[in-house]
Amino acid sequence: MQEYLKLSLILSTFGLLKETRPSEPFITEFIVKFKNITVEQVNQDIFPIGTYSYLAQLVVIFLATDLLRYKPLIILLASSGVAIWSMLLWTNSVLSLQIVEVIYGTFCATEIAYFSYIYAKTDKQHYQAVTSHTRAAIFIGRFLAAVTAQRLVYFGLMDYRQLNYLTLINLVLALIWAFFIPRVETSLYFNRDKNDGNLPETFKHNRMTDAFYLIWMHFKSSYSNKTVLMWSFFYAIAMCFYLQITSYIQVLWIEINEEKEGEIFNGDVEAILTLLGALATIFAGKIQINFLKKQKQRLLVLIVMSSLQGCFVLLAATSTTLISCYAFYISFGVAYAFSITICATEIAKNLADDTYGLIFGFNTLVALTVQTIVTLSVVSNGFMLPPSGQYQIYGYSYLALAAVYLLILTFNIIK
Repeated sequence: MQEYLKLSLILSTFGLLKETRPSEPFITEFIVKFKNITVEQVNQDIFPIGTYSYLAQLVVIFLATDLLRYKPLIILLASSGVAIWSMLLWTNSVLSLQIVEVIYGTFCATEIAYFSYIYAKTDKQHYQAVTSHTRAAIFIGRFLAAVTAQRLVYFGLMDYRQLNYLTLINLVLALIWAFFIPRVETSLYFNRDKNDGNLPETFKHNRMTDAFYLIWMHFKSSYSNKTVLMWSFFYAIAMCFYLQITSYIQVLWIEINEEKEGEIFNGDVEAILTLLGALATIFAGKIQINFLKKQKQRLLVLIVMSSLQGCFVLLAATSTTLISCYAFYISFGVAYAFSITICATEIAKNLADDTYGLIFGFNTLVALTVQTIVTLSVVSNGFMLPPSGQYQIYGYSYLALAAVYLLILTFNIIK
């Protein structure tokens, strides 16, 4: 077996174990029913901590990932997952769940080490193959977790609490597997090859100074490109509201189902969304998008993408039945998967290979910053809206984004 295929198998196995978390489709139901905690506390006092923690740690984790050469942070990723689900099983207070959310921020932030490891350890000619293998493993893990969870709950074989044991087992296995991931000898910034001919001599004296200078040079050259800037803006805003919508969707489902107390199919919904999202991602990656070469055409695509997602979120927010909300949530997720793939492709086409991690990392930082502002304004402080009101704000925000691009397009046409 070729070396890159071995590496791909190792990384894909880790991704599969990490993403097979059967408890996640029912995590809010579990907290409310087994922890004696209200939906309002989950919505306003617990879940927002994860957003703040993720934002606070992202820059530090990004720099530490490069400085420590990836593997220690991948081990930290798995370790934080084990800590999260251990605390979920054996602690009950609001404070302990807030600590869980702080660790969840670490869990999310350290994923950058897993994804950027590919570009540090694999030859450029194999980037696409290894990336597709690891992405496929992630989709398979999420699909299996959701389908398994729904079947176990529906047939009464396990309750919401017992699903967490399955998640914990998989994360323990992921932690053990992480130690078998090969070490990386070099990294993009702090541990570059001393014989790297792509750097001028002035870059080869002080490791820390040179690393930060190179980060700045990559940042400046990338965002000087107007195409990168435009697609990055959409990427960050769309990602912000996607994270917000997926983080609190179970709270909205509980609100809709509260009076009716009907059967819930969260697991099946997540399984369908994972499957259709994967297909949308593949389709977006395969289609020829040469028509996006002109700015007016790019703006038109952004308008359509934003409008569709906004409409689906508004329809989900105003749904009176759980089934219709499920349907609009799936539609939103598929539209997001398709649009973010095209968006990421357009950004990547205009970047140097070594800048992928930095630019997408910074775009994520912008997304989390906006998400934090939204959370403070709409959820935990400020208006403190009910779930349906929150989702209406998110839907209108997508439509506002479409309106901004429409104004720019109109100005360009008139000009």
